[in-house]
Amino acid sequence: MKLQVQKPIFAESASLFVNTMSEYEDTVLLKKDHWVVNAKSLLGVLAVSLQPGQTVELDVQGTNEEAIKQSLIEKELFKEA
Repeated sequence: MKLQVQKPIFAESASLFVNTMSEYEDTVLLKKDHWVVNAKSLLGVLAVSLQPGQTVELDVQGTNEEAIKQSLIEKELFKEA
């Protein structure tokens, strides 16, 4: 699924993102440009330096893709791209 970043994903918002991803058993990969990181890794998420307006792809390997998308949109971290 492709999502657009709503606000910078640093410190508190990165922690919120990683904690949200960790609520699900699914493997979730975050893809931005040439980067592919585990969405449950705080260091990985910080390394990709997500800024408002950027489009990223979340590759959900499991059955909770829609729930994950809704959770991120409700937390106002992302919106549908």
